[in-house]
Parts: sequence; C-alpha cells; structure tokens
Amino acid sequence: MFERYNPASWTIDWSQAAATAVALVVAIVIAWVIYRIAFAILDRLTRLSETTVDELILERVRRPIKYSLIAIAITLVAQGDAVLAQLWEPLARFLRPALLGWIAYTLVKAFTAAMELRLEISADPVAMRSRRTRIAIFSRTATFAIVFITVGLMLFAIPAVRSIGTTLLASAGLAALAVGAAAQPALKSLIGGIQMAMTEPLRIGDLVVIDGHTGRVEEIRMSFITVRTWDERAIVVPTTQVLEQSFENWSRKSEMLTGPVFLHLDPATDIAPIRAEFLRFVEAHENWDGRTAKALVTEAYPESIEVRLAMSARTIAELFDLRCAVREHMIEWLREEMPDALIRHRLEVPHGHPKAGEP
Repeated sequence: MFERYNPASWTIDWSQAAATAVALVVAIVIAWVIYRIAFAILDRLTRLSETTVDELILERVRRPIKYSLIAIAITLVAQGDAVLAQLWEPLARFLRPALLGWIAYTLVKAFTAAMELRLEISADPVAMRSRRTRIAIFSRTATFAIVFITVGLMLFAIPAVRSIGTTLLASAGLAALAVGAAAQPALKSLIGGIQMAMTEPLRIGDLVVIDGHTGRVEEIRMSFITVRTWDERAIVVPTTQVLEQSFENWSRKSEMLTGPVFLHLDPATDIAPIRAEFLRFVEAHENWDGRTAKALVTEAYPESIEVRLAMSARTIAELFDLRCAVREHMIEWLREEMPDALIRHRLEVPHGHPKAGEP
C-alpha cells in the first residue's frame, strides 16, 4: 500500500519533480515505441494473410491497446514515486477496469464484424439468416455483460459504494431478494434473447406474420424484435411474446412456398378451359419453379363456386409477383373468352310497371 500524505504538509522538491516528469515522458515514449513496433510487425503479418478478418480485428483493438500501454507505463513510474502514486492511484482505479472493458468491447465488436463479413460469401440464404441472428444476439449479450461488469468494477472503486456493497453482501438473503426482484425484467429479457439464439423460432430476414402484421424481421434485441412491413412501417414486438405466443414464419426452412389465387365464378362455368389456360400461363412464366400448378374447385355455393389456382415459386417475393400476374391475367382472359363465367348481380324492372313512371 502507498503511504498517505497530507497535501498541506507537502513541500515541492523541484529536482524530484523534474526527475519524475522526465521519467514519465520517457516511460510514455517507450510505451508508444513498443506499441508502434508491435503493431508494425502485426500489420506486416496481416498483409501476408489471404483474409481481411485479422486486419479488421487489429484495426479495432489498436486504440484501446495504445492507451492501455500508456497507463501501464504511468503505473510503473508511480510505483517508484510516492507523490505521483498518491495522484495516480485514485484515477487508475477507474481507468484500469475502463480500459479492460474497452478492450473486451472492441474485441467482441471486431469478431462480430469479422463473422458478418464471412457471411456475405455464403450461398445459402437460410443458413446466412440463422448465423446472422445468432451473431447479433450473442454479440449484444456479451456487450451487456462487459458493460455491466465494467461499470460495477468502476463503481466499487468508490469507497462509499464499496461499503454499501459490503453491507449488502453481509445480508445476503435480503440482497438476493432485492436484486432478483429489481433485475427480473432484465434477466427475463437476457434469458429470452439467449433462448431466441439457441432455438431460432425466427431469424433476421425471415418473413413472419405477428399480430396480423406481415413483414421481414429487421432487428432482434434482448427485449424486443422489429418487423418491417411492406409499407415500411416498423412493428415492435416484445421478445417474450414471440416465445410465448404462436406466429407464422414463412421462411423457417426455405423460401420455396406455394400460394393460391381464388376465383369466384358462376356455378355453370366450364372448369376445363380455365384449368388449361392457367397451366399454360404459369408454365410459361419466369417465376414459376415447376413444383406446383393446380386448379381445383374448393367450394360450391348456391350462387357461385370457388376455384383455387395453386402455384409455387423459388422465393416469397417471386411467389407474390407470380400470384399478382396470374390473378390479373385470368380475370382479363375470363372477361374476353368466358364472360358468362363472371358473376353479375342485376336488378330488372319490368316495362310498364305502375311505379316506373312515377317521379
């Protein structure tokens, strides 16, 4: 432990102060030289590698390591000078955990960016979405843990906070209950985020239907999920709702789906020409993937019948475009070739009705 001095009793020894200042400058210069030499060697080694991942990681940790080396140099000088130690130690209690937390934070962000960079060369969109989701959730979980621990270590450097913490630890039962009650929402969100990453009920980029809203999962955080709809609205859904309630995921395993187009026609309609025209049009369309193309009468009502035209495509976007094209084409074809198949409701008034000529 460093010897405590009363500032009022200090006498300035200018020669000692000058020697300490020179030692500080020399130590900082040496730390800077070590930093420059070490990173010059590392830069040359990263240029020899074929991947850019190591360069990305090295660039992220450059600044925190530089300031950490300077802090180590000042600490070494302070160990030989009691007056400098009295000035440096209170500040160092905050800087040491802050620098360590900074290094850990930049490493997490660097590895996250490196893994996302590798995902860009993946050819499987489903696997890419799965890995992006896991990377995002684990990155946020690690970041939360680093910030929480760093702030806790910095606060415990304050004597008053340390004494409060000791008192709380002495009454461990009450402290556990209080902390558990206060941290329940945060812990629930943290566990929910980890569960989301492990089970993957949905992933970033999946097309889902939640609470009647259809859109792509844009962001997954510990406490909420953002779904971007087709009209660019952002729907914010709590993570716990996704884990506890049912929803639709249209791209869970693959984006290859089958979609319908419904036609409501007159019961006397001949279905064979409609089926032939539908198959002809779908088979010639560029978005059809060749898996499904069927025309079936699925319902029969007193005044109409329901014809379901089922078709498939490679992606959800192509399926939507194909359904719109089929719907537009079949309505136009029916209007031109089979107008009697379209349902019409008319109100006929007989000629000469007594009330027809009344004003």
